[in-house]
Order: sequence, then C-alpha cells, then structure tokens
Amino acid sequence: MANLKLIPILRDRTGAGMMDCKKALEACNDDVEKACDWLRENGIAKAAKKSGRIAAEGLSLVAVNGNDAALVEVNCETDFVCANADFKTLLKQIATTVVNNKPVDMDAANALVVENNQTINDLVIAATAKIGEKISFRRFVILTKNDDELFGTYLHAGGKKGSIVVVKGGDAEVASNLAMQLVATVPTYINKEDVPAEYIEKELQIRIDAAKAQGRPLNEKAYAGMKNKIAEEVSLTSQEFILEDKVSVGSYLARVHANVTQMAYYIVGEGIEKKVEDFAAEVMSQIK
Repeated sequence: MANLKLIPILRDRTGAGMMDCKKALEACNDDVEKACDWLRENGIAKAAKKSGRIAAEGLSLVAVNGNDAALVEVNCETDFVCANADFKTLLKQIATTVVNNKPVDMDAANALVVENNQTINDLVIAATAKIGEKISFRRFVILTKNDDELFGTYLHAGGKKGSIVVVKGGDAEVASNLAMQLVATVPTYINKEDVPAEYIEKELQIRIDAAKAQGRPLNEKAYAGMKNKIAEEVSLTSQEFILEDKVSVGSYLARVHANVTQMAYYIVGEGIEKKVEDFAAEVMSQIK
C-alpha cells in the first residue's frame, strides 16, 4: 500500500496522474526518486506506441535572451491539445532552453537539460505519455543581432504562425510591423538581389512551358520582365506592405530609415502530410 502523503509530492515532480503515482510508489516501496524513474520508464513505453502517428498540429513560440532570439515549433496530433496547459508549458520550456543554450542542431537541442536532470527529449516523451498524443519538437532557428539592431517578433493565432525579424534603424513598431509582414506574405528572401539565379531560371522555364502549352509563347522582352517578377514575388522588400495600400515594403523601410538584416518564420505543420480521418469508417470498424 502506497504512502498517500507522498502522492502529491510525486505529482508535483512528474505531472503524472494520481493513480499512476500511486502505482509507481507501490512498485518502488515509497521511494520517490525511484518512483520518478519508474514513471519515466513507463512513459517511454507509452510514448513509443504513439511514435508512428502523425503530429501535424501544434504551435510556434519565440523566446528572447539579450541579443539572441529563438523560434521553435512543437507539434501534436490534434488542435485541441494546443490549448492544453501542459503542452504550452512544454513549448515555453523548450523555447527558453534553446535560446539560453544556442544548440547547433536538433540532436544537441534534444539533449539539453531543462530541469531535474531531464532533457528536452525526456520532457517530450513524458508529455506524450501524459497528454495521450504524439508530441514532437520539430525544429528551431536562432537569430543573433547586434547592439544597434532590434528584434521584431510576431505570433499569429496563438502561435500557428511565428516570426522573428532583425531590423537596423526604425523603432519597435517598425520591427513589429515587419515581423507581421513575414507571416502574411511568407517571403523567401529579403531583397530580390538575394534570389539565386538557379531558382529564377527554373521557375522561368516552368512558366515558359506553361505559356507554350496555352499557345502564347513569350518573346525576349517578356522573358526579362518575368525574371524580374519571379524575383520580386519571393522578396520581402518587393512585396506590398500589408498595412498600406500600393506601398512596397522597401518604400516603407526607406521612409522610416530602416532595413531588415535577418528574418525567420514558421508556418506550423508546413510540409507535414496530415492524416485524413474517416470517422464513419472508424465507428463502423469498432462496431464490427
């Protein structure tokens, strides 16, 4: 029989449910430290069963530490879990730990110790077991600014989209506006001069082939104009500023005497193939 007075202590340490804590204490003769390990080990077993599931929902979060800013993305299986307090706590722990330690890659990030000798990977596994869905720390990016630069950050829809921008000149409002611009127009490059020639040529050929298929081949003058348009479409400074009609981002930056030196954004779940649920079929399969 477990010592009931130890259950609240174990719950505070692990976040596990009351009955799981009781079982752990019984299995470990009321040794709290061993019970913590027991819960982690059983959490790993539960989480392993969920490893093959698709986690395409989730949230992004930005954490800032001095001249460093980190943007992280943590995924789950359903949008419902995004509102879960434990999920949000995990997201914040990961973002804070990443910006404070500046890991070089995902392996290094997952190995970072957060608390009680638990790594980020340990916390993700524990969250998977506790929440009951596959939780995945998918990616992160860290930007480092100079003392004379500003960070602009923005989270859309609670973190479904997140961005960081580094601005030289201007003020906090300018930086915030540019961070908002990133998730609205998702540019790939800052200036059109940054767009690789290989990308432009490949995209141009696709459009040439499409024009020929429609019976309207392009002339040399049209080629040049299309090349310029392709570069502008994926460039931040060439795009229309979302807060002013008929004003480009480049014109806005010139007016406020600022320029963007770095940028990063995440669209949560981008590139992950989402599972299409057939609830009627699932119900029928359970009835059978």
